[in-house]
Amino acid sequence: MIKNNYQTEVAKRFTIYNSLFLDLPFSDINRTGTLLPILASKCEEGYQKDKTPKQIIQGFFDELMSKNSNDEQHDLLFKMVQYVERQVVLFDSIEDAAFDKIHDVKGKGSVKALIARVDNDRKREALIEKLKNFSVRLTLTAHPTQFYPGNVLGIITDLETAIKNNDLGNINLLLQQLGKTGFINKEKPTPLDEAVSLIWFLTNVFYKSIPDIMTRLLNSLEIPLHEWDNPGLLKVGFWPGGDRDGNPFVTHDITVKVAERLQKWILRCYYRDVRVIKRRLTFKHVEPIMQKVENGLFESLFEEHSYYHTKDELLTDLMEARKCLVEHHDGLFLEQLDEFILKVKIFGFHFANMDVRQDSRKHDGLWDEVIELEMGKDALKSYHELSEAEKISYLFDFEKLPDLSQIQDDFHKEMLKSFDAIQTVQKENGEDGLHRYIISNCQSALHMLEVFKLAQLNLKHEEGELPLDIVPLFETIDDLAEAPKIMEQLYKNPLYAKHLKFRKNKQTIMLGFSDGTKDGGYIRANWSILQAKEELTRVSKQYDVSVVFFDGRGGPPARGGGQMHNFYASLGPKVENSEIQITIQGQTISANYGKPISCTYNLEQLLCAGIENELYPSSEKNLTEEQRALINRMADVSYQFYKDFKSHPQFLPYLEHVTPLKYFGKVNIGSRPLKRGKDTGLKFDDLRAIPFVGSWAQMKQNIPGFFGVGAALEALKKEGRFEEVKALYNDSLFFRSLLGNSMQSLAKSFYKSTAYLKEDKRYAELWELMFSEYSRTMKYILEVSEMDELLQDNPTSKDSIAIREKIVLPLITIQQYAIQTMLETGEDDPVLQKLILRTMFGIINAARNAA
Repeated sequence: MIKNNYQTEVAKRFTIYNSLFLDLPFSDINRTGTLLPILASKCEEGYQKDKTPKQIIQGFFDELMSKNSNDEQHDLLFKMVQYVERQVVLFDSIEDAAFDKIHDVKGKGSVKALIARVDNDRKREALIEKLKNFSVRLTLTAHPTQFYPGNVLGIITDLETAIKNNDLGNINLLLQQLGKTGFINKEKPTPLDEAVSLIWFLTNVFYKSIPDIMTRLLNSLEIPLHEWDNPGLLKVGFWPGGDRDGNPFVTHDITVKVAERLQKWILRCYYRDVRVIKRRLTFKHVEPIMQKVENGLFESLFEEHSYYHTKDELLTDLMEARKCLVEHHDGLFLEQLDEFILKVKIFGFHFANMDVRQDSRKHDGLWDEVIELEMGKDALKSYHELSEAEKISYLFDFEKLPDLSQIQDDFHKEMLKSFDAIQTVQKENGEDGLHRYIISNCQSALHMLEVFKLAQLNLKHEEGELPLDIVPLFETIDDLAEAPKIMEQLYKNPLYAKHLKFRKNKQTIMLGFSDGTKDGGYIRANWSILQAKEELTRVSKQYDVSVVFFDGRGGPPARGGGQMHNFYASLGPKVENSEIQITIQGQTISANYGKPISCTYNLEQLLCAGIENELYPSSEKNLTEEQRALINRMADVSYQFYKDFKSHPQFLPYLEHVTPLKYFGKVNIGSRPLKRGKDTGLKFDDLRAIPFVGSWAQMKQNIPGFFGVGAALEALKKEGRFEEVKALYNDSLFFRSLLGNSMQSLAKSFYKSTAYLKEDKRYAELWELMFSEYSRTMKYILEVSEMDELLQDNPTSKDSIAIREKIVLPLITIQQYAIQTMLETGEDDPVLQKLILRTMFGIINAARNAA
């Protein structure tokens, strides 16, 4: 039924509306619109006949543009790129408009289905108890995987509405607007620009969806909205303006400005709502209070001084209005007021929870300068020779830091000023506005305590009442293995233990799927993260600490994305499950949370996955020792295979000189540099996960999402254990989700477009290695899952990927034509380089979760 719906609601509509492109206001649009389908069919036919991209494009030119100059031929390719980019937008809009027709929004994983199930099983009280402490926190990040500028996102929103209403005239006008609107930022956005673009989603989507879900949930459970005391059940985190890791453009000043913007926008939302509610509450006793609220919000928004300084001040007035409404007017229109009170409780005066993040190596450098300034060069040399425990003791003896004017390094000055920014945000937006400091590349207890001591010496606070959570981010395979020992060391530290007690014995730990996969490959990373969570849960319980896991996930399976709620549904009893916290970014925000309906659906899926995991334990979530040994064996084989691949002499040259990696720094989609560090050469460790994964996605090779899976499955087959693997697939939701997401990466791969590399003396061996692993993984994944084709169990996803890949096939071919030509000539042609750059946008946008 869903498949038929997809074909009717999406595929056929796209075919119909696509014809409108012939009228788009491009120069020579008729010619482009006529020739593009011909090129598309030439691409399909060409690859079936094992032609190279260069042969396909050259054959197209010879047949249809033989009398045109080289410049004219390339000019047509640029126009085709523009055309396909807008086809992708149209397809996105059609798919989004049909969301509720191609997804079962009230079925499994929805709040409605959850309530029906718990009532049927007499588990309502258990559900209410779980909801009192549970939380889902989505953190919006400014990581650069969103290739649409804000004005294009606005057109997409309007286009979706027009498609829903079958408004052909408006669709035509919007497509014309799209034709004349630039898709490319002329300059890199600033961190403030990134924050403003994401605040759009807060005001237009999350502000509607979160209260809607909570209102329906609480009403169904007959819990009065105004009495609910876990407003953080669903909340939004926010990294733009606070994420300093490798981004020198995020300063203390930017942090404060972003926090100000967040507060202004939430107050605007409140002001708009209050004006609507006040039109109903026109009664004696109530109206004066609501007038006071409206005036107070107006002053806070538009006057020099603020009437309301905290959410509690606003809530006091609203609760007074509520009391009068109940006592004097039988609670008329009480529901509207209660829903507004709930919104204020949820979003406060902060709107979203900001975080500060910085790399551990930067804190090392800052402390080096502090020690040298205060104690001298010899003392710094001696410090470096101390054991970790001695270093911690040494730092804890510091009673003050040098004056800011004494600090020589400007970056170190800026790091210290970030603590001033934390204090300012907490004062203006409340502690919820910013209460976490995340340490990326965290490798020791010392890395945690360096920041803890800096916070102690910089933030004004009562003794033992530091208003900041210190959060380690463990990323590499080795760091994940060491994480439990590091945390045990911290729990044993008397000063840190005292701090934790003040923070209600709650410790947040962040785990990096993206860098984990980049470091250890697909199976090893996912397995290491699950094992780390189990061990961290055990250690934390031992010290009476409630641990919260914050997962640094990206959009694609290679970075912990894909069908995420399946992973949370698969966690067994050995993993603490008090909260779900994840990062979302780029296309994942606009695709999964960009509209109220999709946002509501995906939030409910996550919420229900976390809750059902505890209310409905099942054998599918409990891995036996035999199953663990089996996964461990696969992880070991795949890890070694991936490490050998990374150490191949052509691995880094291929990334640097064949893939579009170097162009990621030129696409002006994010404020962050391409890699950490200032070295001119390419170092794998400094390379960010996004351009790493994105480059493989551009090449349609998707290495990080499957490489090593085939090798592991084949090894088990040779050992005569393949039936055990099949049983594991059927019995373990974790393993099934792991392979299911890997199928997505395989489905988005297309090795025929790069098969010309078989003839390249430098890279032939590496390409053959990648292709053989792709073929092997495909073969064994289908065998294990007993499917005839990839994603057979998810027809909607399968159809969507197939159509998207077909739309961008000309772009893939044009990009590879440019890469192949430059590899063969050995020259960097500026026109071909520009072609590569321009094709990147459409390829990544079509994939929706490619980087």
